[in-house]
Amino acid sequence: MSELVIDFITSLDGYASAEGWPGWWGLEGPEYLTWLGERPERHYTILMGANTYRLMYGFASESGTFDSDMSTDEDAATAELTRLTKVVFSSTLQPPLSWANTRLVREDPVEAVSAMKREGNNMSTLGSLTLCRSLLEAGLVDRFRVVVFPVITGSTGRERIYDDYPDAALDMVDSRTFDGRIQLLEYVPTLLTGPPGTRPS
Repeated sequence: MSELVIDFITSLDGYASAEGWPGWWGLEGPEYLTWLGERPERHYTILMGANTYRLMYGFASESGTFDSDMSTDEDAATAELTRLTKVVFSSTLQPPLSWANTRLVREDPVEAVSAMKREGNNMSTLGSLTLCRSLLEAGLVDRFRVVVFPVITGSTGRERIYDDYPDAALDMVDSRTFDGRIQLLEYVPTLLTGPPGTRPS
């Protein structure tokens, strides 16, 4: 059976990135990087929106260049992304897309992902907060995974993740600590029509 995994990395206060901070907030460690390279979902089709595509393709284009300020680990991660199958949902980007192994989809993401699930595709998201929200609201998400990095970026944080997201109950199916500091939390989400234990009005 196919599945869709929402995959976020966050600061403790729920930001996806922070101004002036390196990737992974500079706190990636060997256990976390090993897990990234070995997790079963590493071969899933990657879903993203136009903004994430522009950002990540920019990183991929710089990867391995002489003047790149990316770390070796970031360089390897973007090289791996280039090899993976990617689907970008956008009405503004123009085909053909330059990033290898990337397909542009202009139709409604909810309809397209529903069809991809019926066809047996396993998928995971990359960034793309609005896309993830739409897929969660549509009830298409099978697992919701968050890797929490031990920083608070209240002054420099960018992209608050959960603003305007639907209420959801989260049943934990996995948790793990990497390198003594990075926390993985994995859930099965259930959309709520009201607080748990109450009946809908």
